[in-house]
Amino acid sequence: MYFMTYEWVKEFLTPADQEKGKIGLLQTIFAGGMAGICNWLVAMPADVMKSRLQTAPEGTYPRGIRDVFAHLMKEEGPKALYKGCAPVMLRAFPANAACFIGFEACMKLLNWIAPNL
Repeated sequence: MYFMTYEWVKEFLTPADQEKGKIGLLQTIFAGGMAGICNWLVAMPADVMKSRLQTAPEGTYPRGIRDVFAHLMKEEGPKALYKGCAPVMLRAFPANAACFIGFEACMKLLNWIAPNL
């Protein structure tokens, strides 16, 4: 989800008269931030269940993650899978925007050092 979203947003933001995927700094920031948000939207339920399993007293969930899921659905409903989503999303955009700025800078450096590889 992460790299797929990044590449899709990059392609979407590339003007028709430019080389495919060549975008400016602000577009890179936006594409990277959106990649992080989309990635967390997919990963959030698994992360919530993992955290519940890790913090529960020994023996609370004898069948593991399946018991966590069943308990969450019974006691709190589907919304529980996205508990804590707001702070995660607030962090996801800038953190992943910065990550992809670094990624693009490294790719440019590596292409400059060894352009034919």
